Amino acid sequence: MIRKDNSHFSKKHPPDLKIDTETAEALKKYISNKQISCEAAHKVAVDLQKPPELVGVTLDFLDVRITKCQLGLFGYQPEKKIISPAESIAQGMESQLRHRMTGNRLSCKSIWDLAEEFKKDRIEIASVCEALKIKIKPCQLGAF
Repeated sequence: MIRKDNSHFSKKHPPDLKIDTETAEALKKYISNKQISCEAAHKVAVDLQKPPELVGVTLDFLDVRITKCQLGLFGYQPEKKIISPAESIAQGMESQLRHRMTGNRLSCKSIWDLAEEFKKDRIEIASVCEALKIKIKPCQLGAF
């Protein structure tokens, strides 16, 4: 999703892939200046009972940039990210994070699930990953 030229996001998808019109229409009410927040994009996914990945692809076809990542990783001004390493790590959290890793990465979805399990904000779990130097990828919306 993130590109330096701010456009042509759809080019990262196969040319025969078609836009989901229902999702596109629902997203349009949240789009301003070719941007939408991560939270709003996920709201549309929940409201329409569609996977976040489909919402992300639809945003790509609309050439819309996602802002204000709920993990603090991108889309903030003037800094691009607002995440910082956690100063402390709850007991048992590191082992849970490492258990769910694929290679040297942890998915955005895993962060969301762990936040719910540990009753923490998503950005708090992402901050623990930052402290442990665990990469977060992929994004549920396909931004990274």
